[in-house]
This record gives sequence, C-alpha cells and structure tokens, in this order.
Amino acid sequence: MALPVQVHLRSSSSAIALQCVYRRAAYSAKRYHYLKTQAEEERRIAAEKKKKQDEQRLIERELAEAAQEDSVLK
Repeated sequence: MALPVQVHLRSSSSAIALQCVYRRAAYSAKRYHYLKTQAEEERRIAAEKKKKQDEQRLIERELAEAAQEDSVLK
C-alpha cells in the first residue's frame, strides 16, 4: 500500500518541477521581450542623438571654412 503513494509523490514532484520549468520559460520570454523593446528604444535615441551631433559638426565645419575664406579675402 505504501508503494502507490510513493509513485504518486514522484509524479507529483515531477509535475511540480515541470510546472516550474514552464513558469521559468514564460517569465524568460516576457523578460526578453521587455528588454528587447527597451534596447530598441535606446538604439533609436542614440541614433537620433548621433544624427544631431553630426549635423552640428557639419554646421561648425562650414562656418569655420566660411570664416577662413573671409579672412583670406581681407
């Protein structure tokens, strides 16, 4: 009579272990999706910032060239 109880406990513990695996997989998928969207947003912001910096450098370079040409002509 003790043998069926032991078998039942084994299947119960394996069911609990399997449930833990499923929960961990679901949590990992949810976290991965969250981190992926967060990283995409950070990359987008960094790209916009870099674009603005490049535009600013181009303007500064053009102004420096124009100022140099004005000084040469005088």
